[in-house]
Amino acid sequence: MTSIPADEAKKIANRLRRAQGQLGAVLGMVEEGRDCREIITQLSAASSAIDRAGFAIIASAMKECLRDGEGDPVEVADLEKLFMSLA
Repeated sequence: MTSIPADEAKKIANRLRRAQGQLGAVLGMVEEGRDCREIITQLSAASSAIDRAGFAIIASAMKECLRDGEGDPVEVADLEKLFMSLA
């Protein structure tokens, strides 16, 4: 697999930090005994942020494979497997 370019890694890290904050908020809400609808809404936002970060990582790897001009079948299969794990 290829590594994530620095500019994209920074964006992905920011998404994950946001998700980490949202998840912390969910934990706090559970501990406070907040309404389950509020908790689920916040949990859904955290989950979406994590999914978007995962898709960004896979998209970055796909772009790098296309730039190389060589599509190694094993790498493509690995990317497909990663993509489907998030679907």
